[in-house]
Formats: sequence, structure tokens, C-alpha cells
Amino acid sequence: MEFVQGLPEGIYVGQTQRTYLQSLTACVSELEGFNLALHVGDENVRVHTHRMALMSLLSQYNVHKMTWLEQTHSTLCHVVNESSSNLLPLVGDGLVTQQQNHALMIMTADCLPIVFGNNEEIANVHAGWRGLVEGIVENTINQMNNPPTWAWLGACISQNCFEVGLEVKDVFCQKYNVEFAFKTKENPDKTYADLYAIAKYILQSYGVKHILGGKACTFTESDKYFSYRRQAKTGRMATFAFMNK
Repeated sequence: MEFVQGLPEGIYVGQTQRTYLQSLTACVSELEGFNLALHVGDENVRVHTHRMALMSLLSQYNVHKMTWLEQTHSTLCHVVNESSSNLLPLVGDGLVTQQQNHALMIMTADCLPIVFGNNEEIANVHAGWRGLVEGIVENTINQMNNPPTWAWLGACISQNCFEVGLEVKDVFCQKYNVEFAFKTKENPDKTYADLYAIAKYILQSYGVKHILGGKACTFTESDKYFSYRRQAKTGRMATFAFMNK
């Protein structure tokens, strides 16, 4: 687990990996590793212990609150503040805050985690292809007081491993000029989508020039990441973001 380098001072962003010293032994081998999801058939006690271990780590950076999401591949975004409860997850796929020391949490295992912000606020987004094309990035930016000036793209499935139907390309290209983000291989009825390229296109359309990340592959880097496409029963990584200025 490493913090992202190259972000503005006082901004902390990172993504957990499968391996972590405080991981507990799983009841089934498919969930072995630092799983943080409650909805994948893992033991609740094990997941909560992992979440507490992560909270303990972040508390060293003065984090005193975490907000999680019940993710639904939607375009719903929530603004969280000091009065927001962190006892139950919010339903949606985007989070924004202007609060210090309040960690925004999302989970992924092939979908794209996107963190972006400006000098006063941060956002954390869960973006699969459905969320991207339906506008989760745009909806989240619209919930911010000011446009983002920087962004980071966490680990997701890479283009070479992300085969989709031609209808997916069609729906994207009807909305965005992103033909460059798709390529066809042997099967002319399928195409390969580049989630990183599409996300960069959307962010750049909002004037974001400082974009980091976008090089990992959850599918091929099995030692580091869970991947739903590689193995349907699997755990989830967490992407976290908070401010401490």
C-alpha cells in the first residue's frame, strides 16, 4: 500500500493491494488477501478487521472519519461533511468532500477508481464502463464548488484484457469522440476498451491537465490486485482519498 506521489501538498491518495501484513486467513482461497468488501461472501468479522486495520493506518495521518459506498454502477454522487454519518454506506458511486481528515472510500476489482480535486475539495469515483458512459465523472464534478485541477487514475483492467461488445463502443462514441480508445483484434464482433484513455478524455474536457496513474492492470498483475474478470469470486481493493492541510 503506497500513497500517490506528485499530488498537491496536503492531499493523500492511495489504493490497497491484495497483499498486506495484517490480512487474516480467508475461509475460501478465492478471497485470500486484504479483502475490504462485505458483499463478496467473505466473513464479516474478517472484513471489519481489515477495515479497522486500514483505519488504524490512516489515523496516523489524522483521519478521523471514513465514508464508504454501496456501489451500484450509477451516476449518483454524494457530498459528505461533518454532519454526515459514517455508520452506514451511502448508495452511489461518487463522493465529494471539503472536510479535512475525512477519508472517501471506494472499492474496485477491475473498474476504474478516479480521484480528483482542487485546492479546497476532493472527489473519489467508482467508474466501470457503464458509470463512465452515463456520466459519473461529470455528475461528480458538478457536485464540486470548483472544477478539478488534478486527477489520479487507480489500478483497473487494462485495454488488452478488457474485451467488450461492439455496442459498448457504439454507446461511448455516440457521446464522446473516443474512437481512439477502442481496438479490434481477431474477433471482429468484439473490441477492447481503454478505460484509462476514456477517463483522461473526459477529465481533459474539464480542463484537467495534471493527470497521474493509469498504467496498472488488475487482470494481469494477480500478485497485487483482485480481478473480477480473472476470477468472479474475489475480493476488492479500496481506494482512499483525504485532505490534511
